[in-house]
Amino acid sequence: MEPPDWEAMNFTVEPAAPGYPLCEEWKDGSEGSVFHLANIFLFFGFMGGSGFYGLLYLFTFLTLGFFCSTVWAWSDPCTTDSFLWNFALFGVCLGQVLHVSYRLRSVSFEKDFQELYLCMFKKLGVSLTHFGKIVACCDGDIHTIEPDHCFAIEGKTAIDKLSVLLSGRIRVTVNGEFLHYIYPFQFLDSPEWDSLRPSEEGVFQVTLRADNPCRYVAWRRKKLYLLFAKHRYIAKVFALVVRNDIAEKLYSLNDKAFDKAGRRYDLRLPSYCHMPGTELEKADVFLQVPVQGERTA
Repeated sequence: MEPPDWEAMNFTVEPAAPGYPLCEEWKDGSEGSVFHLANIFLFFGFMGGSGFYGLLYLFTFLTLGFFCSTVWAWSDPCTTDSFLWNFALFGVCLGQVLHVSYRLRSVSFEKDFQELYLCMFKKLGVSLTHFGKIVACCDGDIHTIEPDHCFAIEGKTAIDKLSVLLSGRIRVTVNGEFLHYIYPFQFLDSPEWDSLRPSEEGVFQVTLRADNPCRYVAWRRKKLYLLFAKHRYIAKVFALVVRNDIAEKLYSLNDKAFDKAGRRYDLRLPSYCHMPGTELEKADVFLQVPVQGERTA
């Protein structure tokens, strides 16, 4: 038996060609300005914030970034998958831009309510969505008061709403004595509102009269409490702004409170239990003080 011919049986198996091209060497040039511009847009886009304007900023830059990536992928015939993915993401982001723009337009308000939002609610971080519910609670109505007409009369007008002055000036008096003024973006009836429970009823203890043409927005008591029951966040916001308004009114009254001797009272002290003296009363007190060396009866 002849031995096998090992040399004839010896063969070399060639390696199979890889299914994807290998990177044999680095490219000398960059990918091009469109590729880098796409990544710059994506970088700025992911720095967007929250809220409607933050979402609009975010998806606008993402749309531009994926559009540039789509153009870059289209220029290379070997990147079909990259082109399809970038084009799909571009379409999704463009749809989000249109959707957020529509929602942002749907919560736009009239000039008076826009100013009310900027002056009272925006600084507290209230979103436009929540403010839209607040505006809807008052039906978007603006009320007017002619000069020398009363918003409330002491002992007669029922406390059935909460109101904010938008323009003009309101004079507050009690028993004919001047207390203080109410200026735009201050509550007209915050002390009365805070003094009653939801189930209680009451009447104004002061008179509110317009010094000039005034405009205000009012929320009906029952509708506002229903809104508070549905949205606890809005209830906390109103509690904060109402009590802050009361504190400002108390401090304004504190500058006008004098006793019979001309000494200033502090309204924050529990011993204060009477109305502040008028300028005429204070003048009478100082006129009655005898001058040194003068004879008295």
